[in-house]
Amino acid sequence: MSRRIAVVALLAGLALTTACATNKKATNPLADVSSKQPDKVLFDRAMDALKHNRYDLARLTLETLINTYPDSEFIARAKLAVADSWYDEGGSTALAQAEIQYKDFITFFPNMPEAAEAQLKIANIHYQEMEKPDRDYTHAMRAEEEYRQLIMQWPDSKLIPEAKQHLREVQEVIAEREFGVGRFYYLRESYPAAIARLQSLVDKYPLYSKADEALFLLGQSYESEIALVHNNHKLNEATKSAFIQAFTKQATEAYDRIITRYPVMERADSAKARLEALHQPVPKPTKAEVAQNKAEEDSRKEDNALAKVMRAFAKHPNVAEAAKVGEPTLVDPTPMSPSSVMQPTPRTASGGLGDDKSVTIETVSGAPAPNESTPRSDAPPSADAGASPGNAANATAPAAPADANELQPNVAPPDANELKPTVPADGNQALPPPQQVNEIQGGSHPAGAVTAAGTGTGSASSTADDTADDSTVASSKHKKKKGIHKIVPF
Repeated sequence: MSRRIAVVALLAGLALTTACATNKKATNPLADVSSKQPDKVLFDRAMDALKHNRYDLARLTLETLINTYPDSEFIARAKLAVADSWYDEGGSTALAQAEIQYKDFITFFPNMPEAAEAQLKIANIHYQEMEKPDRDYTHAMRAEEEYRQLIMQWPDSKLIPEAKQHLREVQEVIAEREFGVGRFYYLRESYPAAIARLQSLVDKYPLYSKADEALFLLGQSYESEIALVHNNHKLNEATKSAFIQAFTKQATEAYDRIITRYPVMERADSAKARLEALHQPVPKPTKAEVAQNKAEEDSRKEDNALAKVMRAFAKHPNVAEAAKVGEPTLVDPTPMSPSSVMQPTPRTASGGLGDDKSVTIETVSGAPAPNESTPRSDAPPSADAGASPGNAANATAPAAPADANELQPNVAPPDANELKPTVPADGNQALPPPQQVNEIQGGSHPAGAVTAAGTGTGSASSTADDTADDSTVASSKHKKKKGIHKIVPF
């Protein structure tokens, strides 16, 4: 009996051993499903930190993953998560860092589906920073550029409808600013500048909520130019007729566009009245044009009274009036410049010179006139050399009378290339050196008051206090200045 029990126990042990050997898993523990790779552990920790708004910890963990495991399959997701951490944190500085990180992601992974999402968030950054139309429009222009790039570079992305709607709203804000500038020029009667702004506006942003008003102001600007032509008496009748015909044609085109493109808007009736006043035919819009404009107007929202009051204190613009249908403009047309607007001025009418076509030549003081020959260096000065202001400084002193009691200049022998001054026969007397203009010699005339001829040139030489004899000439030695004599005699 005991032998039978031992055999049964032995067989049971062999069966258990065989079963264990058959079901044993000889796999690598790192490849087991239940085990986690170290890069996966870091990525999970970073995602958990982002979930709990611990952005600094999340970025530190993600940077560790990127630098430690450059070949990890989580590299692309880690780079995108770093940008998302800055984006979610908010603030001007954080959003600027987020834009940089998103652009790096698009550069390294342009073919991933997440690249379109990164481009959308770049555009949304500038959309969130956008201000009112009458303030800084830098972010509005940047947002328009980024949304356009998303639509043109990833046309099959599922994010295209959202990008187009944001683009319509951004273009509404930019168009509002352009309309304000054009209206300002119109009210200041700067019609060429107003025409350039308004024409560029309606060509670039046809979905603008006040496009009919812009076109009407455009037509009014051309009509104002017609009135200026009528009142310009410097133009001949042929020129007036040409300008009036050109301006009338352009005003008619602006009014026609209101009726055919925006038939259900407020300015349609006013445009018809203006065409009738100009004796121009009134066009009739098609059913498709009416339906298109009606769909655009129905898609717009209008704020209530409370919302309008609160908008006055808001930093960001109101985009409720932006259309929800229609294709936004992706490529800018050629803008119109004020210089391209024809101006009926006398300059354009007379060939660019006006009525006065005379030419005058202005000469520099002391230089010969164009029709006069250049004087020779050895020629004597003319009699009227000192008459003109230009020659006053260069005029030679008049010849001194031959008086034995007066000092005469000691002149060197004349040279053929030098001017020959007229000197008396007695040439052995020396001319004293000129005195300083700010010195007063006791009992004598002020400096410069006595010339070589003994005549006074300054007003001080003719005063009643002058008691010195005309033949008296100051000594060449400077006298010591004392007391009040140091004052300048002006």
